[in-house]
Amino acid sequence: MRVFLQTSLAALCAGMLFALCIATGSAAPSPASPADTAAGTSPQAPPPTGAAAPPRTRVLTLSQMGTYGPMALRGVSSTGTLNVGVRTDEVVTSAKLKLDMAWSPALIFPLSHIKVLLNGVNVATLPLDKEDAGKQVTRTLDLDPLLFTDFNQITLQMVAHYTTDSCEDPYHSSLWTDVIPATTLTLTTSGVALPDNLALLPRPFFDRRDDRLLTLPFVLPTNAPLATLQTAGVVASWFGNLADYRHARFSVLNALPPDSHAIVLAMPGAMPPGLTLPEIRGPTVMVMANPASPAQSGRKLLVLAGRDGKELQSAANALVLDHASMTGNSVLIRSIDLGPGRRPYDAPKWAPVDRPILFRDLVDDPQQLEVSGFNPPQIRVNLRVPPDLYAWARQSAPMDVHYRYTAPSTFNDSMLNTSINEQLLLSERLRPSHAGSEDMRLNIPLLTNTETGSSDEVSVPPFRVADNNTLQFQFHMDPQKTGLCASTATNVARAAIDPNSTIDFSGFVHFTAMPNLSYFTMSGFPFTRMADLSDTAVVVPDAPTADDEAAALTLLGDMGAWTGLPALRVELVAAKDVDSARNRDLLVIGTGSAGDLLAKWGKALPLVVSQGSAALRLREQRREAWNNWPTGRHRPLQTPVGEAVISTSGPLAALIGFESPLAAGRSVVAIAATSPAQLGDALAVLQDDRRPSPVYGDLTLIRGTQVDSLELGGRYFVGEVPWYARLWIFVSNYPSLLAIAGILGGLIVSLAVFWALSRLAVRRTGGG
Repeated sequence: MRVFLQTSLAALCAGMLFALCIATGSAAPSPASPADTAAGTSPQAPPPTGAAAPPRTRVLTLSQMGTYGPMALRGVSSTGTLNVGVRTDEVVTSAKLKLDMAWSPALIFPLSHIKVLLNGVNVATLPLDKEDAGKQVTRTLDLDPLLFTDFNQITLQMVAHYTTDSCEDPYHSSLWTDVIPATTLTLTTSGVALPDNLALLPRPFFDRRDDRLLTLPFVLPTNAPLATLQTAGVVASWFGNLADYRHARFSVLNALPPDSHAIVLAMPGAMPPGLTLPEIRGPTVMVMANPASPAQSGRKLLVLAGRDGKELQSAANALVLDHASMTGNSVLIRSIDLGPGRRPYDAPKWAPVDRPILFRDLVDDPQQLEVSGFNPPQIRVNLRVPPDLYAWARQSAPMDVHYRYTAPSTFNDSMLNTSINEQLLLSERLRPSHAGSEDMRLNIPLLTNTETGSSDEVSVPPFRVADNNTLQFQFHMDPQKTGLCASTATNVARAAIDPNSTIDFSGFVHFTAMPNLSYFTMSGFPFTRMADLSDTAVVVPDAPTADDEAAALTLLGDMGAWTGLPALRVELVAAKDVDSARNRDLLVIGTGSAGDLLAKWGKALPLVVSQGSAALRLREQRREAWNNWPTGRHRPLQTPVGEAVISTSGPLAALIGFESPLAAGRSVVAIAATSPAQLGDALAVLQDDRRPSPVYGDLTLIRGTQVDSLELGGRYFVGEVPWYARLWIFVSNYPSLLAIAGILGGLIVSLAVFWALSRLAVRRTGGG
């Protein structure tokens, strides 16, 4: 019976389809025979939709999710949070959380467990078993991909008890669970094709939810002129500013990448293969799908186009200055104005040093200065200042800190610890107070030359200026439990640093000894002295390779990250034309003809690197040899000087700093390597925030992961100190002169007083 019904239904459907075809005047479709196919009379095949993009898998560690070291869960109800970002052009298809944990063996296990929440939704409850207590245990969870958004929080909440007694101490030492750094989150994502709309910029080329290193290729015409590379450098510096702490690495291609977003610079007759653009009618910025990638991959091209190099530069300037007003898939630039030039030391990411700085100006949200709980997390305030600050009149920067807290009822162990870069400055006990507020004045030592005779650098670590300095405020609120069975609320204590607290560097001048590669690796100084790089020239070989061009773009990206501005007024020059930039600070990509230029300047350099060889001038490392600034002259070294010329079979890269041979007081930093491919090793050192070896002096040698810094060459000085400050510091270096000056000063004052009293006595006598 079932077979009969199925057969009848099929016949009825076929009849209805035939009747429909007759009514519409079309023939019923029939299978195509091989003969029909050969004759070309077969029905039109559907157009190919493109190969599906492969899924992308990403494994996030505990540190990449914002937790450095183990996550310590303590107390009856303790929570920890993992932060996970998802790019706008990706959607999560699967997520697997692997938790590596260890917990206390002293818990009551039927009552103790860990809750796992994803964006506030409880996705799992993990029991804490007695059999696995005290061991490292792995638990794997599959998370619902539908719960993921662009910004996600995975919350681990420990609910634990060690006794059933009503007098249970919520802060007992047996209440602990550690989430071990081996914990990972594996995300599998698929690409999403975003609309071709400039209003989405800087997405998808940069996505602030992506905490990974920004890697972005530039597609330039073959044998592109230097002006085109300079235009690409402006865009690279803008993306470097956006990437900030993530850092950015750029590559240079002559063809469209098959599986990547890319930036394309195009002019008539200089298009990459496979790219077709409408007629270029002026400076143009457009976004379009990458024709070299599968349609479903969502890969895009950001195209800057112009009829000549000047229009191409205008398109780049408009992008970095006014992308917020762009919309649609293409815009035509009518005019562009770069505005007035920048003033020295006015980079947006540097704190101003001409006035007291409010803490509210150093944080994105004043709520970052507030915490709650008895053991809250640190309040962290990031601070960048120019590295050439010199404290001639005082050795510290005054910091006025105002703070509020839940006042204890009696004196106890409630504390506020104030630190800078993990170095303790002051530990203050919180007093009982009805007002619950205190004012505190601190002095932060500034990194200065040792010859000034400062003594406070001994007790307090020097302030590493121009790095990502961090002020840390750690509150500890004593829960004030007065007896065994006294209850204690868990989260009633609150504390805050007032946003109107200040730190003041206005008493310092700009003066420092050079070369100092630590300034360059931490803040790009001296090039970033002008935020738009108007005093900087990047010197590249006469015939740069793709590696040379990529190194120049990556360096300009770092400059943007250090200053917070695009390099609108930087100049790129070929090695043969370096004399045209003699009045600028020079950043040299030292390969090819630029390496020959360094060899020409070799007598002043501590190291000369050429293809497969290196010449190093040796000198004993004696730091006291540099204490010569008051006279402005170079103190001759009393140690032997030698030179070694070697042929190398392995890779070698170096950072070299020295005074420009073209103009006194101008600086040169060269990135040299035995081959252009090794330039990436030097760039990796610049972008390694946790480098194992410090970079300082005038020479840094890079051999793979081995980094060695040396001080070999002469010193020069940049900046300006008032004449009276020079006189005072010069005299303060010589105690005998200080004594003589004191005696002379005393005699002058005594003689002046004696003369005045004598005149007064004469007047009185004459009057009598």
